Amino acid sequence: MSTATESTAATAGLRGVVAAQSAIGDVNGELGILIYQGYDIHDLAENSTFEEVIFLLWNGRLPNSGELENLKSQFQANSEVPTEIVEMLKTFPKDADPMDVLRTAVSALDFYDKDGHGTDRETAMKTCVKLTARIGTLVAAWERIRTDKDLVAPDKSLNIAENFLYMMRGEKPEADEARMFDIALILHADHELNASTFTTRVIAGTLADVYGAVTGGIAALAGPLHGGANTNVMKMLKEIGSEENIDSWLDKALEEKRKIMGIGHAVYKTEDPRATWLRKFSKQLGEKKGEMKWFNMSEKIEKAMLEKKGMYPNVDFYSATAYYLMDIPLDQYTPIFAVSRISGWTGHILEQYSNNKLIRPRAEYIGKRDQKYAPIDER
Repeated sequence: MSTATESTAATAGLRGVVAAQSAIGDVNGELGILIYQGYDIHDLAENSTFEEVIFLLWNGRLPNSGELENLKSQFQANSEVPTEIVEMLKTFPKDADPMDVLRTAVSALDFYDKDGHGTDRETAMKTCVKLTARIGTLVAAWERIRTDKDLVAPDKSLNIAENFLYMMRGEKPEADEARMFDIALILHADHELNASTFTTRVIAGTLADVYGAVTGGIAALAGPLHGGANTNVMKMLKEIGSEENIDSWLDKALEEKRKIMGIGHAVYKTEDPRATWLRKFSKQLGEKKGEMKWFNMSEKIEKAMLEKKGMYPNVDFYSATAYYLMDIPLDQYTPIFAVSRISGWTGHILEQYSNNKLIRPRAEYIGKRDQKYAPIDER
């Protein structure tokens, strides 16, 4: 019979514990397979759009042309945020962390949605549409505000990926770059019960509204053990400096038991299928911009870590250099994750509402027993 300590260690971080049934996404870590509602991520990345994937995650099937156009129209119609939110953003310290800004702004959106508290599917779906349409606008608006640039209003002729890059950078992206970014959003859309998604389901399980559940998801994503790894990948590459420094830097880092950012995954035991696409994009963007240094460094680190530790890159490893070559600031990488993952979060929230049961696990008590109260002057 296992001891309490052994039992606790076996389930630390709830590793391997099934906490919910879901039809939204599945990860096979042994084979490196990721599916959304039964569709392989490679099939979706090759053929679909982010808007199609959102519909899929919310409805369990791909849309027909009319349904897709209707959803895109809803996103475009709801892409502007209330003026009061913009004015609020302007009062924040310019050095505020973008994830903290996003968390606060999403929570505040609730004030300006009089129907935002409903948890029935029809009402909740309307809130999901508004949040998905506006989260990119918020991220881009903060980038413009903190850099003292004029805000760029969303262009209602553009899709979510195109609009985000346009609002952040002030010019419309080239078609190939917009498509790469669209696929990046697809790749990050859902990943089963990761920390932030589980957080949204726990909150939704109390029948709190969508805004509250998503705010909690953003807060969880902001933690350095969940989001932010691709930012740290880029910081690592800058610290190393050049290909010539990689071997000595890695040897020293491994000797000091430092974590090599973007390498390894809690679930995947082979290549993360999302990394396959982002590696390609990193190379393509490097070739297009005549700046292969970052890709070459990443490739060398990948090969070295596979040889030394048998570890593969995860989704963050090559997304770092891809976003860097898109001229996206490092501290906006995690907010971009949220711009994508809002689709999975809201899909899980809708699923939780549809067959809700309050999520209330037990904790295995490992503290003292039979303690007796002593008066304060006897302690």
